[in-house]
Amino acid sequence: MPQLQIVTGAGPVGWTIAEQLAAQGHPVRVLTRSGSGPDHPLVERRAVDVSRAELLETEFENAAAVFHCIHGSAYSARAWRAELPAAEQAVLGAAGAAGAVVVFPESLYAYDHPQPAMAENSSRSAAGGKRGIRTQLLKAREASRTPTVSVAASDFFGPRVRNAHAGERMVPAVLAGRTVRVMGRPDVAHSFTYVPDLAAAMIRAAQQPEVWNSVLHAPTGPAVTQEGLVRVFADAAGVEAPRVGSLPGWLIRALGIALPGLRELAETLYQFEEPFVLESGRTQELLGLTPTPLGDAAAGTVKWWRAELRRPAAA
Repeated sequence: MPQLQIVTGAGPVGWTIAEQLAAQGHPVRVLTRSGSGPDHPLVERRAVDVSRAELLETEFENAAAVFHCIHGSAYSARAWRAELPAAEQAVLGAAGAAGAVVVFPESLYAYDHPQPAMAENSSRSAAGGKRGIRTQLLKAREASRTPTVSVAASDFFGPRVRNAHAGERMVPAVLAGRTVRVMGRPDVAHSFTYVPDLAAAMIRAAQQPEVWNSVLHAPTGPAVTQEGLVRVFADAAGVEAPRVGSLPGWLIRALGIALPGLRELAETLYQFEEPFVLESGRTQELLGLTPTPLGDAAAGTVKWWRAELRRPAAA
């Protein structure tokens, strides 16, 4: 019988997981501060701050799995350190009491030796800043008595992916024929993960106890360059590929001295100045999943963006 599934957060990952679970016939409860989430008969949306442990026991009752998909209120080490560890401990405690597994989407920040490629058994011991926080979160999950699965993915693209290198910084510019400016080098290999593939892997992992208490990799296709991805989006849209320019690392680092937002971006420049490749073959074999072909994923992304750009602006 379908069992209750909890999704915390309704960003692109949480939203897509909720949609896929509901399509499979599962009752889904989405918990966000605002009460947002997909509109579906099997999806119940509740306004809950999941960092407050005292609110979660009732919300998690009878749940089989919790998909913890919240993110920090700001893209900064300070916000992540203040918010994420406590929220994860609250969720782990309540999920453990309910007998539920907790599945996390995870970044690649904790990988301390990203070259030549990152596999499921690569070292995850990065220190300092946001990278060190992700390492600490992974260690806390490993130490938890509640079963967990972390599914690591590279930079997102796909429906609802806005604030990302292959989101609003790239696809709307391609559709408008404007120059696309990418961070770092546009000509080095970089892995990009299609969000529906990440969601499918997280759902499948929750259903397979033999993969619990591990770190898996979202099914991710062969790495492409950033300028190559621009061409793929242009082909999917049936438009001419625009010019691709670069925001060089030296400029981002220099401006970051005065601008905190750019300083936080500068911390991850290594991901865009050298090849940054995610391997997911072992996970694909374990879960029986494969990544969506890049052309199909690009077409789905372009379709969503075109509909979104035609949407009237909120009054």
